[in-house]
Amino acid sequence: MKLPATNPFEKVCAKKRGIDRSVLESVISLAVEIAREGREGRKIGTMFTVFDAEEVLKRSKCLILDPLQGHPDHVKRVDNHDMRETVKELAQLDGAFVVDDKGVVVSACRYLNASSEGIELPLGLGSRHMAGASITGATKAVAVVVSESAIVRVFDNGHLVSEIIPEIWMLNRYSLHLTQPYDERTEEQLTVVSKEE
Repeated sequence: MKLPATNPFEKVCAKKRGIDRSVLESVISLAVEIAREGREGRKIGTMFTVFDAEEVLKRSKCLILDPLQGHPDHVKRVDNHDMRETVKELAQLDGAFVVDDKGVVVSACRYLNASSEGIELPLGLGSRHMAGASITGATKAVAVVVSESAIVRVFDNGHLVSEIIPEIWMLNRYSLHLTQPYDERTEEQLTVVSKEE
């Protein structure tokens, strides 16, 4: 999915350990679609790890038989429309998606097993957020977490670095977990709040 020239994800996707920016942008835009649309009339939560897939796979295991195993990489690319729709369906199942450096969704329904020691999250964020923070503290991956409250959060190096609020009206009902200083951008009914670097 090609993002507009005035890209609200620019600060979120910049300077992330050599991660292909277009891959991270595609994952974040897919996460925002899931947050906005939900599935079958209900909100759903899910998580993606981006980059350092080999290390993430070593620190995780499948919760069910992996529905993506055995399919060729060219059909599992996150920028492939059919794959995006498949991910939206699979997001209803428990577990994380692992996306490699080239934008291939290499595995789905993964239980991430990384230590939460030393990870501090704001109160109110649950186990999916803890798993995202923990795996980014233990690997070079970035985690993109879709909360069932329709907020997308990005974790890097064990820390919450961005919150994306897909519906502008939610901003008035939502309190941020990020601490100051942060930058806020709102475009086309999407608000992105990112930690200042």
